[in-house]
Amino acid sequence: MIESLKKYRQDLHQIPELAFDLFLTSAYLKKELESMGYQTETVAQTGIIAVRKGSSAEAIAFRSDMDALPVEEKTAVSFQSRHPFKMHACGHDGHLAMLLGFASYIAALPALKKTVVLIFQPAEEGPGGAKVIIESGLFDKYQITSIYGIHLYPGLKEGQYGLVDGPMLAQNGEFNLKITGKSAHAAQPHLGHDAILAASELIHLYHQIISRMIDPLEHAVITVGTIQGGEARNIIANEVKISGTIRSFNDAVYQKLKDQMRNIDRGIEELYDVHVENDIMDYYPPVINDHHLFETLKQDLDPSMFTIIRPMMFAEDFAFYQKVVPGLFIMLGTRNEVKGYIHPLHSCYFNFDESVLIKGVEHYIRISKLMKIF
Repeated sequence: MIESLKKYRQDLHQIPELAFDLFLTSAYLKKELESMGYQTETVAQTGIIAVRKGSSAEAIAFRSDMDALPVEEKTAVSFQSRHPFKMHACGHDGHLAMLLGFASYIAALPALKKTVVLIFQPAEEGPGGAKVIIESGLFDKYQITSIYGIHLYPGLKEGQYGLVDGPMLAQNGEFNLKITGKSAHAAQPHLGHDAILAASELIHLYHQIISRMIDPLEHAVITVGTIQGGEARNIIANEVKISGTIRSFNDAVYQKLKDQMRNIDRGIEELYDVHVENDIMDYYPPVINDHHLFETLKQDLDPSMFTIIRPMMFAEDFAFYQKVVPGLFIMLGTRNEVKGYIHPLHSCYFNFDESVLIKGVEHYIRISKLMKIF
């Protein structure tokens, strides 16, 4: 199987696509799945669903994301991206290969007790293909009762499973903020309303939300990622634009972050006589692993095979599935310092040894046995 996994991964790595515009990827998956005997259906524009019916109406779902990132690849591998400024820098090509390998295994079985639904999902990196798939009615149509997913992770030793019981990945939101002041000559600052000065105070106060307004036993992040403003060194700035992200594992904490940001926005308006527009966009809920599914897997694994990892502030739209049915999301380590596979997710140098993909297929097979699919 390893040669098939390697081929899947390298073929897909060369044709990275973004968001819902995954037409080449979708066509590749459709061809491979139908060659295994599956009938496929399209969902969420370019997502692919493959189903193997069991004797019971109950279905278990397995999901892989499909999309790449707007990154210019610098790995120099022989199968490098053929699409400029697009790269599978988050391992989704590996996720697809693992699910295709599992699909091949399931297709070869003589009969199933439960139905298997394979979800190849677009737009995980944004704006959230999982939500679109849920809204399509897929889970009701196939009576899906639980769902499983894997993410490759260079922060964990190659081949190790990373497990978390409960909250695993954060709820996230993004904000785009504009401060409008009044221009003036730098020699006459009293005639203007300085948007840069207002922005510096706003950023300072935003970062006090975490340290002074959130329970230190809770986890939360506010990050300002970009700031642009000003016209020249001798002009009081009329406008500043700021963007960033907020993250938490707890709905109440997440809401408090937003409320306090709004309070600070209003205070800055009063203090500096500027206008603040802040568009805070809610994206993904937190990934929260089901305790029973976690324990079932943990008890079946040899302790040498897994590591209990700490929750992380990454976000993942697998969380939308867990709002509907119990789900279990795990990390699969790819870190290999000898081979140089040390670069983080979303890096233009991210790469991994394809031999690790067999561990993902083995995980799905293990889940199938634990869930009595066959």
